[in-house]
Amino acid sequence: MITYKEPYVIAEAGCNHMGSMDIAHELIVTAAMFCKADAIKFQKRCPKELLTKEQYDAPHPVPYNSYGATYGEHREFLEFDLDQHKQLKKWCEESGITYSTSVWDMTSAKEIVSIEPKFIKIPSACNTNFDMLGYICDNYDGEIQLSFGMTTREEEEKIVKFFEERGRAKDLVLFNCTSGYPVPFADVCLLEITRMREAYESRVKAIGFSGHHLGIAIDVAAYTLGASIFERHYTLDRTFKGTDHAASLEPDGIRRLKRNLENTKDALNFKSEEILPIEKVQRDKLKYREK
Repeated sequence: MITYKEPYVIAEAGCNHMGSMDIAHELIVTAAMFCKADAIKFQKRCPKELLTKEQYDAPHPVPYNSYGATYGEHREFLEFDLDQHKQLKKWCEESGITYSTSVWDMTSAKEIVSIEPKFIKIPSACNTNFDMLGYICDNYDGEIQLSFGMTTREEEEKIVKFFEERGRAKDLVLFNCTSGYPVPFADVCLLEITRMREAYESRVKAIGFSGHHLGIAIDVAAYTLGASIFERHYTLDRTFKGTDHAASLEPDGIRRLKRNLENTKDALNFKSEEILPIEKVQRDKLKYREK
């Protein structure tokens, strides 16, 4: 039987701030005050560490979405430095929402570990960077969230054993994820949550769902299958310039997602008695009785 935990919603801002601290601040305040999200998550990358020179100097594959003359310049434009991330964390604390970020390379991991967020996210693209995972395990005491997008079953097991060997598996949250933007419903593969629970739930802290689909209907289904932590891309305006906005939820989408998950949590129970108090009045008035 599934024990339903309180759903936890992460508004994944990523780079949807478009390199603007003002927009990032608005994303934080809106996620906290209007959406009632539990956390907001940004990204930290070192483009020169992640990209080869050829990749760095190449044009953006979709020039309209680029913020620089090359893909490397585009990525640099969207990066906040460590002092800016400290400011983001401070704004989150002032707004009553948890700050976090995903880290994509060793340099970024070291920087973010130094400011001690409540949790750090490992994106699917980096979940086999064992040097980075090892550094985080050894130098960071908080929760570690990790997505299983574009990951084989063999790689999954290797990742979980890596955390177990370091005594950190009970700090690990695994996310069901399909790496695409956006993902067609048939490729979301929600039943992977059931498989992941059977394989890993007793070995890690929790199972989550990182959705790249459109809308919010299937997140409720993910919750009923046992996922308890939800991560959805988040933007102020889906028409903004950039590749992630179209596959993101606007503030009202995050707000409704949080509300729907909480309502579902309230509804997932058994009757406390055969005839509930709310039914008794209707029973007295409407129930058939033999004359």
